[in-house]
Formats: sequence, structure tokens, C-alpha cells
Amino acid sequence: MRILYDGQIYTFQVAGGISRYFANLIEGLPENFMPCLTTLSNYHKHKITYPVHPNLRIFQYKRFGFRPGRLSYWLEKYYFEAISVLNKFDVAHPTYYSLLSRQEIDNYRCPVVITVHDMLHELFPTKFELHDNSAAAKEKAILKAQAIICVSQNTKKDLLQMYSIPEDKITVIYHGSDINASKSYGDEPVPSCPYYLYVGSRSSYKNFDGLLSAFAKAVSVVPEIALCVAGLPFNDAETKLIEDLNLTNHIIQYSYVTDRHLAKLYRCSIALVYPSLYEGFGIPPLEAMSCRTAVIASNTSSIPEVVGDAGLLFNPSSTNDLVDMLLLLLNCPTERDRLIEKGYQRAKLFSWENTVAQTVELYRSLCN
Repeated sequence: MRILYDGQIYTFQVAGGISRYFANLIEGLPENFMPCLTTLSNYHKHKITYPVHPNLRIFQYKRFGFRPGRLSYWLEKYYFEAISVLNKFDVAHPTYYSLLSRQEIDNYRCPVVITVHDMLHELFPTKFELHDNSAAAKEKAILKAQAIICVSQNTKKDLLQMYSIPEDKITVIYHGSDINASKSYGDEPVPSCPYYLYVGSRSSYKNFDGLLSAFAKAVSVVPEIALCVAGLPFNDAETKLIEDLNLTNHIIQYSYVTDRHLAKLYRCSIALVYPSLYEGFGIPPLEAMSCRTAVIASNTSSIPEVVGDAGLLFNPSSTNDLVDMLLLLLNCPTERDRLIEKGYQRAKLFSWENTVAQTVELYRSLCN
């Protein structure tokens, strides 16, 4: 089976959740599959790590490979269009809602699969720039695709509420985790004091400010604890809030950590704290359970689907709820141990092997 993956996502991110999803998907395809990936080369200063598969063909267009640049940009769309026309593909599965060829997805001469990771643009439109046209491109892709993968039941529910599409067009296929406890025993540094862990971006819907407010209250009760943050450096507003809450000496940050370092940070923490207001799936809680630590997470959107009863779920609008749970795991180590074991077993329900198998089954159903 020949699958075309339009690599638009690599123009937006060197590494991230969506590119990691497609890397695991492509690398797990059966050996007799013929995946093709189209990309723009030399687009980022940082080197992009592409998927690995014995039959993978990568078509790269060098946007700035010749002059004049305007002509190079004009020819670009014809290069990517020619790849889809001159090669016979069984299925197209674009990595994003827009294409490198700048065409509509119904121009493909084969069935198209679109993966919907979340409904952030629709539910939180004010969080994005006015010129961000992702929602419009997404709507077109959703309406024109022959099949849609949603990464959770909650995302499927949100999608059906937003768009009038047949429910049987949608298949829910969960993510897996790249990180587990076996990677967590290296010599990477971790805080020497008892610490909670926060992982990922800190966009407003992630509710990081709410976590800081709750953590300040917990520190007033147990001064020796710290909050470890794995993610981009703090911006000025975050730094000021940390100072205003007297948390400067209680925050430890690690930027750009490797998977092995992150796994160790998970395993050695008291718990992962995941206060997000909305997630399409939410990989950090799954990673945390795989790395044998407890999970404290919001009871909203898709998060309960991932965590189930293997973690402590709280109302993200209640600071006191979160404070109580932070202190509970400090005061009740047996409860923490119970959650760690339960979470470790639950994490086994999610795997990239399952993701690939279900996706391949969907591909085959479109060809029959």
C-alpha cells in the first residue's frame, strides 16, 4: 500500500506532538507499505528528524535552492502537485489541514484521512492571532476528507458539535507514549528536594497561572517542596508572577530536555501536575503513568479518558482542590504508591502499536 504524507507540519515545528505522532505512525507501518513524505528542506535552522521506514521516500523541495526566490516559491506548489499526480497513491494522510501544494485536499486522486488532534481553534478563538487561518483550513479539510481520526472520544464529541458530518466518518484512535520507566535511570540531574513536575507549553488554556497560585499555598504549608518545570524559558509575565507569589526559590526549570531526562524527572517526582482547561488527548499524564509516578490532573475534556481512576482529578477552577491534592500525596505515601501502580497498569492500554494497527485497518477499509 502506498501512502502519501504531506509534510506541512514540519514548516510549523521542528519537534512537537503532531510530528511525533506521524513519526511513530510511519515507523510502525508494515514493511510492505510504501510511505512517501513531502517536505521543504532547509526550512529551519534546526535539523529535523524525519521518520524511519525501510520503504520511506522523502521528496524535499529546496525553497531557496536557486534564484530568484520569487520564482522558487512559485514553482514550489507545482513540485508538490506533480508528486501526487505522477505517483499512484492508495491513501493520502496529510500531517496538517493545509497542503504544501496549496491545493484543496479533494484534489487528491485517492481517499484522504485527516487526524483531528483537538478543537482548540474553535473553542478558544481569542487565544490565536487574528491572521491565523488554521480554523478555516481545518474546516475545509474535515468536510472534504473521506475519513477522520480523532485522538479521543472527547475530541470526537466536540467535532460533532461543531460540524455537521456523519458520525461513521470518524474513528477514535488513541495515542501511545514514547517515554517509559526503562529510560529513567541515566545520570541526568533531577532536583534533590521533593518536587512536583509540570511538562509542556504554558499557553493560557494550560492554566499554568492557576498551578502557581495553588503551589504558593502548598509551599506555605510545606516550605521544602519545589515545582520543576520542563519547557521553554519563562517569559517576563511568568517571571513576575513567580516573584509576586514568592516562589522564586521554589521553581526549578529544565529547558529542552531529552526523552531520557524527562523520563527521570517523571519517575523521581512526587507527581505530575496537569492543570489544563482543555486537551485533545494529553500525552504528559500518559508519559507520567508509564514512568511510574502519580498524576494530578484536571477533570476536563479528554484528560479523564487517559487517566481514568488511576490519578487524582480536580476541578481546574478550584485552587483549593488542587492544594488539597498536592498535600495529600505528601502526607499519604501509601496512596501515592497505589496510584503509581494503578497508573502503570493503565498506561499499558495505550501504545503506538495499537495506534498503528488501527490506522492501518482504516487505510485498508478505504481501499476496499
